Amino acid sequence: MKDITEFDVTGRRVLVRADLNVPLEGDVITDDGRIRASVPTIKDLAGRGARVIVVAHLGRPKGKPNPEFSLAPVAKRLGELLEAEVAFATDVVGDSAQAVVDGLQDGQVALLENLRFEPGEESKDDAARAAFAGKLAAFADLYVGDGFGAVHRKHASVYDVPGLLPHAAGTLVLAEVDVLRKLTDDAERPYVVVLGGAKVSDKLGVIGNLLTRVDRLLIGGGMAYTFLKAQGYEVGGSLLQEDQLEQVRGFLDEAAKRGVELVLPVDVLAAVEFAEDAEYEVVDATAIPADRQGLDIGPRTRELFAGKLADAGTVFWNGPMGVFEFEAFSGGTRAVAEALIGSEAFTVVGGGDSAAAVRKLGLPEDGFSHISTGGGASLEYLEGKTLPGLVALEEQK
Repeated sequence: MKDITEFDVTGRRVLVRADLNVPLEGDVITDDGRIRASVPTIKDLAGRGARVIVVAHLGRPKGKPNPEFSLAPVAKRLGELLEAEVAFATDVVGDSAQAVVDGLQDGQVALLENLRFEPGEESKDDAARAAFAGKLAAFADLYVGDGFGAVHRKHASVYDVPGLLPHAAGTLVLAEVDVLRKLTDDAERPYVVVLGGAKVSDKLGVIGNLLTRVDRLLIGGGMAYTFLKAQGYEVGGSLLQEDQLEQVRGFLDEAAKRGVELVLPVDVLAAVEFAEDAEYEVVDATAIPADRQGLDIGPRTRELFAGKLADAGTVFWNGPMGVFEFEAFSGGTRAVAEALIGSEAFTVVGGGDSAAAVRKLGLPEDGFSHISTGGGASLEYLEGKTLPGLVALEEQK
């Protein structure tokens, strides 16, 4: 992939595909991590005299305008972080976008409205996607792919536009790929992966691929209960994917065959209901009462996991250990994060809920070697899948 520093951008219109898909409550951004991660590339281009046109998506508006998913609050926050006004277009490729682009001067930045307001962005029809990509490309002289969180999507702004313009990767994408290559090709051992989150099915491919690479695999979060059930234990009302039990048994067998240490919770916080103020007790993970559900790993598991991380050379963590959004059930996620911060390993937080948890729990982001902006993209890369957005950036005419 070419680096954007290889291009003279002065006076040129540069279309930057960023990932600004941030959580909102009304028009209030509750976590601006992805916006902050996009700033270095945008600031560099503007500082070198480019006319910067930022495009991004937010949520799932399903191909039509929806005020609930407007990027207007993002434009405001981006301007604050850049310490410069960001012009905002109220459409994507319509009259407002054209006027905003035409009005840009050297060093100025604009943000177009949510790409997913246009059906062509996510279309499975190649011709529809290409037609929309052509309209976007007409705004610019150069394209920069910097939205790592979207590179696993074959969408117009990610996959098709780079084929229509001279293109390069932004600093964020280059940094993400460099880190993931270390995880797949050059990991210092012991190599430990911590997986959590709700569903085993979301991580089937990555678990299968990691079993051929890692030394230890620590499983927490909602997905741990399917592993416990696969070993024959009752899990009460805990989250369970019955249809994945056979697959999980296969993982357990494969781990044993390969000598991979697969570590499951030994105790959990078992609550009477899924609620922030739910009554709970600490129980053995192998003896969860029928009328309770596990909402976090327990104190002995936190200590166990911390011990398994202490001597690691490389750690990849994706997925919380419990319902971290509820303070009473955030302790397991905090314990894993603090163990990573305290280790001397190369530590990577794999985006998504893990990155959100780091920020929500007020933990120092610089305590980790790298916090990814792309949960799904990171997992698919580690799964060994081809990511369309990276393929598009690698291809040069």
